[in-house]
Amino acid sequence: MRTGVELPALGESVVEGTVSRWLVAAGDRVEVDQPLVEVTTDKVDAEIPSPVAGIVVEILAAEGDVVPVGARLAEIDPDASGAQIGVSPASPSAPLAPSAPVAGAPGIRPESKTAPAPGPSAARATPVARRLADESQVSLDGIAGSGSAGRITKQDVLRHTQAQAQTHPDPKADEGWAASGQPAAPPVGSGPVAPTSGQSSKSRPSGSRASRPAYTPVEGDRVIPMSPMRRIIAEHMVYSKHISPHVGTVTEVDMSRVVALRAARRVAFEAANGFGLTFLPFIVYAVVRALKEFPALNASVVEGAIVEKKNINVGLAVETEKGLVVPVVRNADRLSLSGLAAGIDEVAQRARTKKLSADDLQGGTFTVSNPGRKGNLYGFAIINQPQVGIVRMGEMVKKPVVRTLAGEDAIVIRPMMHIALSYDHRAVDGAPANGFLYRIREGLEQAEYDL
Repeated sequence: MRTGVELPALGESVVEGTVSRWLVAAGDRVEVDQPLVEVTTDKVDAEIPSPVAGIVVEILAAEGDVVPVGARLAEIDPDASGAQIGVSPASPSAPLAPSAPVAGAPGIRPESKTAPAPGPSAARATPVARRLADESQVSLDGIAGSGSAGRITKQDVLRHTQAQAQTHPDPKADEGWAASGQPAAPPVGSGPVAPTSGQSSKSRPSGSRASRPAYTPVEGDRVIPMSPMRRIIAEHMVYSKHISPHVGTVTEVDMSRVVALRAARRVAFEAANGFGLTFLPFIVYAVVRALKEFPALNASVVEGAIVEKKNINVGLAVETEKGLVVPVVRNADRLSLSGLAAGIDEVAQRARTKKLSADDLQGGTFTVSNPGRKGNLYGFAIINQPQVGIVRMGEMVKKPVVRTLAGEDAIVIRPMMHIALSYDHRAVDGAPANGFLYRIREGLEQAEYDL
């Protein structure tokens, strides 16, 4: 009996993937968990393993195909023998209907955009470049490839699209509509944008939406089409701001004891663990301890109810070549400071080397964002749905502060950091939110850590 190999969910907002490379062929014998195919998504590159041992009797998706989550990629027969296999690789007509409903992020409608496999005369392009060209309605023919063996890369498509936008304006722009059916910006040098309906704002029927302000490109502007990942991030952020009434609060933390503890233990820690000790584990440790005292922040709003979650799984915003991803450190409340540091280092390394799995991106209950050390005082991050809170670290700087020393007030220099909390006012009121942030500050200033 044949067993299907399906495209799994590779992240909470991922609804499709591109088959980038098959590692096996029809007729090959495979073992359980042997990698079968490489799949590229907007967030991760993953290898799909074999669910059973047997013979690959049919491949249903060709390299370059974009398939939805749940689509069947191949079939394996545990009882077949290599001599019985007479199946050729999949053609573009192979069925790719998902065997289960696709669950995507709000506002994202999954579509099966199955592209035919490139023939011998088709332009050679990476899967990402081919998908970007398809979404931008750009022909790959005539684009010079700068990649390996002359393959067309994403950057080649972006450069070509930019050049087209500057030298070949949309012929339908005079009608106010782009080829995609969406309102188009007027040609360079045109006057102010008029309402597309041909009516003034005063003459529109009551209740109609006013036309959105549009920018008119000028010579020298760089036009960069939004990547699929950028679009997903944009939709997720807009959805979060729409669904959650965001409230922000900020505290200033004296990091003196954390700085001293890290300086005293840093060399021994790195020698024992093989990686450096940063300030991030200290922040996450304090956040986790505060979440245990204020479970209202470790929650989600589900169908009119507030669900306070038993597990504390901390998501960590990590910048990668593809953009922002949020891998998760699970059961963070059960880890020591060293355990947290190891978990953070592991997911960060996997994110930067494109080795994150689907599980790494799912199940977060609270998020910590670390934008870096280059000149930010503090900022309020957008909540990562379906969570109800997110903490954002600011830059740590030395500042003069007033402290009481030997009974006298004195101005001293201390390493200070602002930490900002954004919370969902549907689920959290001001008192517990401020109490939660105060406990984070108190934990860091006391610095009672056992490495």
